[in-house]
Amino acid sequence: MIAIVDYGVGNLFSLKSSLDFIGAQNVITNDADVIKNADKIILPGVGAFADAIKLLHQTGLVPVLKQQVSQGKPLLGICLGMQLLFENSFEYGCHKGLGFIKGDVCPIADDVDKTLKISHMGWNSLDIKKQSPLFKYIKDGDYVYFVHSYYAKNCNDVIATSNYGIDLTAMVQNGNVFGAQFHPEKSGETGLAILKAFNEI
Repeated sequence: MIAIVDYGVGNLFSLKSSLDFIGAQNVITNDADVIKNADKIILPGVGAFADAIKLLHQTGLVPVLKQQVSQGKPLLGICLGMQLLFENSFEYGCHKGLGFIKGDVCPIADDVDKTLKISHMGWNSLDIKKQSPLFKYIKDGDYVYFVHSYYAKNCNDVIATSNYGIDLTAMVQNGNVFGAQFHPEKSGETGLAILKAFNEI
């Protein structure tokens, strides 16, 4: 069973539909006991970092997530959910994240050519940097769908990048904690393959 964490932000139902499609048992929940009893956790998210981390703390689920991760349960953060895994975000100020992965979330606009449009939106290919169980059914160069204006940097746990003038962090892994900056649920067969691989961890 995969617990999809419902804390008020996230593309929950399209994610659930994708998991249903691949036959992965899942539930959308903000119940600590359900999360504790799940085999795996997905932390989705869209919107602003500060609002999202505030809402996540208000649910009381932050200690639950930290406990489950420390016990080795697989956790996948998606889009803003991935950014929440990091130590800090510099989106409209400085905000503390969950700290599961070392690094910072910073504006793309500060580091790319000013002629490039921000947000980074659309289909881009993955450049696989390290092996991961999430890559069981995909290959280097497969395309996925991004929508983001901030990206993770100063990180040693990058397992895949995508080029948008510079190499942007596309996926991360630190032990049992995984992150995808793109939306697997909007990324066609490649996204479904990544979700399938996560379900099999």
